[in-house]
Amino acid sequence: MKRIMIIGCGGAGKSTLARELGNILGLPLVHLDQAYWRPNWVERDKQEWEEIVTKLADQDRWIMDGNYGGTMDIRLQRADTVVFLDRSRWLCVYRVLLRLWQTGGRTRPDMAEGCEERFNLPFLQYVFFYNNTRRPGILKKLNRLSSKQSVFRLRTQREIDHFIAGLSWHEDGNS
Repeated sequence: MKRIMIIGCGGAGKSTLARELGNILGLPLVHLDQAYWRPNWVERDKQEWEEIVTKLADQDRWIMDGNYGGTMDIRLQRADTVVFLDRSRWLCVYRVLLRLWQTGGRTRPDMAEGCEERFNLPFLQYVFFYNNTRRPGILKKLNRLSSKQSVFRLRTQREIDHFIAGLSWHEDGNS
């Protein structure tokens, strides 16, 4: 595992898992939210964003967390491992609201500088409907990946913990 892509709904735990894997595997960590957003929630234009993602994906080693459907294919072509956190809508909504309560008015460590956590109804709606609107397309993309790519679809905390434990065990030289 040298190029790991972590995708899933907002609130699914992508950034948390990315940090844990980074600690275990020693791979460079890329939070796509940090790369995409400019201070004060200013978006990058499409061409610039595609160039940034292409440069990031062309690196030999990385863990990238984030969806960004417009550049997903670029990352999928380079990833040797894809982790899809396929969590329940209610858990994701709860976690997004909890995150807002815990970090509201401050910038999270996995977010671009100057992008303070704030309530955003369109984002909450995106999270609520993600499993209906986004998940089917993601599953189709994952089903078309090369047999040389590993795909992990993790639905529960137990599955996530088991996945992490397996990596920890392997990295300790007990394989």
